[in-house]
Amino acid sequence: MFDFNVPEGLRVFVSAGAAGIGRAIAETFDKAGARIYVCDVSEDAVKSCLADHPDWQASVCDVSRQDQVDAMFDDIETAFGGLDVLVNNAGIAGPTGGIDEIDPDHWRSTVDINLNGQYYCARRAVPLLRAAGGGSIICIASIAGRLGYANRTPYAATKWAIRGLTESLAAELGCDNIRVNAILPGIVEGPRIDNVIQARADKEGVSFDEMSRKYKGMAALERMVTAEDVALQALFLCSGAAKNTSGQSISVDGYVKAL
Repeated sequence: MFDFNVPEGLRVFVSAGAAGIGRAIAETFDKAGARIYVCDVSEDAVKSCLADHPDWQASVCDVSRQDQVDAMFDDIETAFGGLDVLVNNAGIAGPTGGIDEIDPDHWRSTVDINLNGQYYCARRAVPLLRAAGGGSIICIASIAGRLGYANRTPYAATKWAIRGLTESLAAELGCDNIRVNAILPGIVEGPRIDNVIQARADKEGVSFDEMSRKYKGMAALERMVTAEDVALQALFLCSGAAKNTSGQSISVDGYVKAL
């Protein structure tokens, strides 16, 4: 008998969950009966999110700041009494440019948010997951974590590192019944990829439309994926059907061959 059900009442935290992929993930878990806590660096995004979902809990938090993450997890523990699922989603695109052109401050900020932020959240979430008798950590990486990505080295480097974090935590936490997996979204339609495409088009001296066609052509299915595609994979990883899935990096990308 296949079990694609997600347990009712899961306590789920999604970083950067007030907009974009994070919000799609939070809304998908909400529809499955989960209790939702999100954070976002944007106060406006948090206010908008709570206006649409008044039963959610939320905080304004910069995940690159350990003190802010610690304060937020204190609030999560007060609100929920524990945690069952951590979705480490927060991240930025980082700069576009050659390695000798990238400002070191932009490199550091990409590492601080994309990688250190996942560490700060996992550091506080793991004791709560242990106390719950187990749970799931889902790290949002990228197909840039399995492919070289010219002119996007800070972003790619952090996403490769997230895959290493995922496999290491899966090995470390399996004895606590905590499963750890990474989702590698491909070219996800929306404002963020539009900004990336425009930056690369400007660098290569071509139009936005030409660069957009090039990006779509990178996938065997010749189309972008949606935030909902990523969200459904996250939900599956918390279902009974994925009870023995851990330490995996799962691409949701239409099979992108190169970046």
